Amino acid sequence: MMTGVNTDILIDVWQRLLDDPGKSWVLFEHGTCVVLTAPDGELAEQATELLKKFGPAHAGSSAGDFGVIDLKDVEGWVVTGHHNDVLTYVGPDEPREQSQIAVGLFGRSKRHRDGTELHVVHVEDKRGSAAPA
Repeated sequence: MMTGVNTDILIDVWQRLLDDPGKSWVLFEHGTCVVLTAPDGELAEQATELLKKFGPAHAGSSAGDFGVIDLKDVEGWVVTGHHNDVLTYVGPDEPREQSQIAVGLFGRSKRHRDGTELHVVHVEDKRGSAAPA
């Protein structure tokens, strides 16, 4: 694995960040999480299709763009990309340099690996657990 973050830590981080009882999500090996706003059928399959399309980074296109979110309740950052529901966690000990650009590039590279390797490590299925409207 490219990162020093293990799967149990990643699952814990995403459970704390996405504590909405109605949000289903799928975690990939290198820390990329796909939030499924309209979960349907097999969640891992749905997330894999999204990540296959929106995970790989292509310099010079919107697929190379990223944003960095400083986290308040968890150490580290979330790196966003060109799809609002594809997010990558970067731990505080991962990038050598911790500037916004270094964190963003590091997160983008993790998203790219997840988007090409497509290895699901956890599925959080919240369908049916949301409070009725």
